[in-house]
Formats: sequence, C-alpha cells, structure tokens
Amino acid sequence: MTEPSPALCMAGVRKVYPAGDGEVVALDHVDLTVAADEIVALVGPSGSGKTTLCSIAGALLTPTEGSVEVGGTDITDLSGSELTRFRRESVGFVFQTVNLVPFLTARENLLVVDELGGRSSRRANAGARADQLLEELGIADKATSLPSQLSGGQKQRVAIGRALMNDPALVLFDEPTSALDSKLGEQVVELIRDEMKARGTAAIIVTHDDRITSYADRTLHISDGRLDADHTAHDAATSG
Repeated sequence: MTEPSPALCMAGVRKVYPAGDGEVVALDHVDLTVAADEIVALVGPSGSGKTTLCSIAGALLTPTEGSVEVGGTDITDLSGSELTRFRRESVGFVFQTVNLVPFLTARENLLVVDELGGRSSRRANAGARADQLLEELGIADKATSLPSQLSGGQKQRVAIGRALMNDPALVLFDEPTSALDSKLGEQVVELIRDEMKARGTAAIIVTHDDRITSYADRTLHISDGRLDADHTAHDAATSG
C-alpha cells in the first residue's frame, strides 16, 4: 500500500521582512515534515515565529526562500488567487478568537465553507456533512443556535467542525483552549485529538497549554525563527 503524502513538508524555509536599512528574519531555514495523521504542538514565546510558520503552512504567506508542500501539492510559487483557492479547499483554520459569523447558526457556519468554495458538485452533500460533523462533535442539538447562544466550548466545537468541512490535509489551531476553563479545555483537547485521528488528518497546534502538549504526537519549540530539537511524543493513552 502506498504511503500517504506528508501533510506538510517545509524545506529550508526562510521568511524575511525589510526593516529600514536591514531586515527582520521571522523564520530561519526551517525544515519540518508533518505526517498525514500527526498532531504537532508548536510552542514558543511571542515573536518567535509561530504565527509566521503557520501562516506559510496554511498558504497565507509565501516564503522568501525554501519550498512548501501541503498534502503533496507544492504551493511555493502559487499566485495569490491560487493560494486563496488552495487554502479554501485544502487547509482548515481554528483561530483563538473562534471568528464564527455572528448572524449565522452553528450549522450555517459550517455550510458557509462550502458556499465559499463554489464547488457545486459537493453542495448537494454539504448539508449531510455539516449534520454529521455536528453530531460527531456532540452539538447536533445546537445546529440552529446562533454563536451568542453557545458556550465557549460549544463555539470551539463549531469552529472545529467548520475547519473540517472541506476535508483538509492539514488543520492549524491557534491557542484553541486559551479562553476555556480547565475542564472545558481538556474536553476540547481530547476532541481535537479524537477528530484528527479518526480522519487521519494532520494538525499543528500553537499553544502555551500543557494539556495540549500531552496529547500531541510531537512538541516542537521555536525561538528566533528556528525550530529546536523535537521532544518526545506523548500518546493520549498515557496522558491520563
């Protein structure tokens, strides 16, 4: 059986921003491969390069040097419009602030992904997929609720469902538990791992939360734009 392509392969990636007569190096020759079903926790101080790394992995930024492949597709030299289409169809995002559309119900927040994708061949199945995701995420009874009627944990579940609507090769999470209390945070971490593993979907999770690193397959530390040595994986089976 053919091994699936890595979800992410970054080789010699460097990102530089001009600053007066000099430059600021946001990423410094980063090499990173994330397997198709791997969960990676990314830890580092503010300004260390976490956001830049995820923005390049998610096709939001292009590198100054190096190459980037996501799900077997080389996105290094894609145009702006091509990058927009690619991330809409192949990458999922869960932001720290959730960013649900306030005037859409939970179900409609999932369906908007399909609408933006513009793929009529999938629209007939979009409703069924949204319903399935809401059921799996334990919030089927909140399908017609607006974000203002949802708890923090429920909003995070909707955001996860939205990120999975397009069957992405890679999902990027930005501090998914930062606004949750300990109990809800632990539930969301378990949910993320279960959902990613059940689908064989890779994830990079930017975090300062030890609850997440204990569920990740690998924890990577970044400082001054450079990845430090990998840390030993913690399997969910041994985390509690």
